[in-house]
Amino acid sequence: MVEVCELWTVILSLIVVKLCHWIYQWNNPKCKGKLPPGSMGFPIIGKTFEFMKPHDAIQLPTFVKEKAKRYGPVFRTSLFGAKVIISTDSGLNIEMAKTNHVPGMPKSLARLFGENNLFVQSKESHKHVRSVTTQLLGSQGLKLRMMQDIDILTRTHMEVGARNGGLDVKETVSKILIECLAKKVMGEMEPEAAKELTLCWSHFPKGWFRISWNIPGNGVYRMMKAKKEMIKILKKLVLKKRASGEELGEFFKTLFGEMEGGEEKISVESAIEFIFVLFLIANEATPSVLAATVKLISDNPKVMQELKREHERVVQDKNHEEEKKKASLTWEDYKLMTFTQMVINESLRITSTSPTVLRIIDHEFQFGDYTIPAGWIFMGFPSVHFSPEKYDNPLAFNPWRWKEKDLTAIVSKTFIPFGAGSRLCLGADFAKVVMASFIHHLCRYRWSMKTETKILRRFTLMFPGGSDIQISEDTEVDNSAE
Repeated sequence: MVEVCELWTVILSLIVVKLCHWIYQWNNPKCKGKLPPGSMGFPIIGKTFEFMKPHDAIQLPTFVKEKAKRYGPVFRTSLFGAKVIISTDSGLNIEMAKTNHVPGMPKSLARLFGENNLFVQSKESHKHVRSVTTQLLGSQGLKLRMMQDIDILTRTHMEVGARNGGLDVKETVSKILIECLAKKVMGEMEPEAAKELTLCWSHFPKGWFRISWNIPGNGVYRMMKAKKEMIKILKKLVLKKRASGEELGEFFKTLFGEMEGGEEKISVESAIEFIFVLFLIANEATPSVLAATVKLISDNPKVMQELKREHERVVQDKNHEEEKKKASLTWEDYKLMTFTQMVINESLRITSTSPTVLRIIDHEFQFGDYTIPAGWIFMGFPSVHFSPEKYDNPLAFNPWRWKEKDLTAIVSKTFIPFGAGSRLCLGADFAKVVMASFIHHLCRYRWSMKTETKILRRFTLMFPGGSDIQISEDTEVDNSAE
């Protein structure tokens, strides 16, 4: 009996020693040089729960501000089971964006995107897809192919909302994006297939960016289930169209190399995975930012007044009464919306409170006295957006600060809402056009958003009470008056 007790004592002692050694190694990662200061938290969990606490969307996360105050602009931690370097240093963020090309993400996102998805492959392997995406979503593609579709869809959804007495901005913009992209990517779809695809998106979990454990019933599990169903629908549509000789959308045809006698460059499966992620990113980012923009406009009567004046002028500049009635937007109209683009830039600046540079560090990097090791995830937060040295009264929503500045620039040393480097967001111009179109049609009505509408961020933007606005058909601004 004594021997058994001694054996168990030895076993437990070894377990405790091993556990302590594991915890020590976790909190003191190996590095050839001197790691940035910080705390790794508990093994696996790290500081994830602290990092993911909801916070005011118009400020950097409390976690980042507190740690930067304690450790400095660059520190180490552990999030989502991964070793992470967090930076609020603008120069380092830009440098890491330029010299590292593989996007960094927790396992939940990597699993969602798929290990072989072209979004997360090396710079070289996704060059073809990047080129094709630019053709669709770049300024030239928008001007030639998508401007009219965006305008028609936005006007239609706005009219439906007005007849119903109101609409949810985030949900409405999400529908506009999916319908617009689906048409360009897939071509004409049967109503039933379009309905199934829309239904899948509506069931997609809102908090999909979270801890990566795939447990039945949790967000990751529902996320993977929704992905599987959407991929199935998309694949069925593509194969059916190719078998019957039906036209696919321009994007798919170019992607497969079917235009201008090209050769097929990627498989159907890879193309569908890419399309899924394209839809996912568009569906998450732009609707949330636009909903936040509408809230900021609603809270600032002078901004709303100036926007209405600008968009009334856009309609009045039409040459024919029929054009005035339809109020169809052209690329030239969009380029003339100077104040609208000032509002969009200011909204992008003040709502960019999540990391805009996400990379896997592919080579060891020296930053001052510190060594940033290869293999870690790098998260660069755009703290420069809130620097009093760069922006006067940075927490104030002030579109006039952009007066006489280059409104076409989507990245600079002091403005990085769309990231930087080889992974600069390809949909930047597309997002700005969608936002401008929505604001244009919204300004043709008298509308309001509840003052108590809250905007929080838990990595992604959140609207706990929805993003509803009140709008009615009989309050449309009279644009016929001179």
